[in-house]
Amino acid sequence: MQLTTLLVPTYTHMLKTLSSWLKKAQAQLPEAEAQALLSAQLAPDMYPLSTQVRFACVQAREAICRLRGEPFPAAINELLNEGRQAVKQPGSLADAYARIDETVALLEGLAADALDMDADKPIAHELPNGMIFDLTAEQYARDWTLGQFYFHVMTAYSILRNQGINLGKADYVAHMLPYLRPESIPKG
Repeated sequence: MQLTTLLVPTYTHMLKTLSSWLKKAQAQLPEAEAQALLSAQLAPDMYPLSTQVRFACVQAREAICRLRGEPFPAAINELLNEGRQAVKQPGSLADAYARIDETVALLEGLAADALDMDADKPIAHELPNGMIFDLTAEQYARDWTLGQFYFHVMTAYSILRNQGINLGKADYVAHMLPYLRPESIPKG
């Protein structure tokens, strides 16, 4: 499987799913309470929901740049800074939707082979604390970016559930419905 075929649909499906969870939350709560969800955290030392949304977008955007060997555009640093400041400035649900929509548009605008390269291409992944991981493109996709992406998406899901938003497994796997055999749907 090529990296574009793996990553782009995965990021796109799950970012759209994340947006649908936020819309469900907005539909279930008065507007002020829905907006306040962006400041909700699972634990005091964890980032809030607004950061989880931004960092999920960052993971998708960073992967595009790293796998293509391109420098990060200013938009990635803006998302990172917004996310890091979100405890004090969570932004709005409109901001969250905009970040997701911008990232999905970027993904959907990629060529069908945009991330396909030699799976053994070396990628030096440096963290802000100075640690450096030496990975191949395949290892980066498999072991770093997908894991980090899902961490932020699932933390967002967990925050919403923890705050009483009615979400379930069907909300998580909504992208699977096109693959469902109609005759296999349970009756009743």
